[in-house]
Amino acid sequence: MHSNRTKTAPLPRIYLVSSGVESAENGKLLLNQLTRLPRSLSCMVQIREKKLSAKELLTLALKAREIELHENTLLLMNERLDLALAASLDGVHLPENACSVKVLRPLAPKLIYGCSAHSLSAMRIAEEAGADYLLFGPVFDTPSKRVYGAPQGIEKLEAICQATSLPVFALGGITPKNAPLCMAKGAYGIAALSLFQDSFRFADTIEELYFNMNPSCP
Repeated sequence: MHSNRTKTAPLPRIYLVSSGVESAENGKLLLNQLTRLPRSLSCMVQIREKKLSAKELLTLALKAREIELHENTLLLMNERLDLALAASLDGVHLPENACSVKVLRPLAPKLIYGCSAHSLSAMRIAEEAGADYLLFGPVFDTPSKRVYGAPQGIEKLEAICQATSLPVFALGGITPKNAPLCMAKGAYGIAALSLFQDSFRFADTIEELYFNMNPSCP
């Protein structure tokens, strides 16, 4: 079942990145998250499981696609356009070193294309290529990104947001308490991975984020 969303509808404000630890034998964390996602709220969901084979990724994506979600929730595949199309997903997210949106869009013009951008120069490249949104980070300290250096901070987030008309999602070390700081600097929304790993508090965390960011978020 493909999303009923049209490209004229606003993007959701919360962006969930899958855990990266799914296995072919298990593969249940993402599906549990989607099952617990409040039906009254929309969300961006990126399937980012680099340890899975193409076959395993497709199996996971097909199972995710079958879960009943808010009509504006978007399911995206990290980098693999072929798998996104095979599973009837809504879009593809592209790392900085991935193939350009300019090359991929003619192959599937109706999909959403997002890009990671960790600098102003990367932002401009993504913007010129025709990206639909940007992921910028890490904004705050987060264990998974410490190997790459210090966090970027909210001032660099603000510079990115002011330099582009594209929706910018702040990523890295995001919590319900600091999410409003990102919004105040111009972020369109927030993205997170580890924040959503507590299955028991997952729905509460999503709702708290929406409330703290803006009670009127779509």
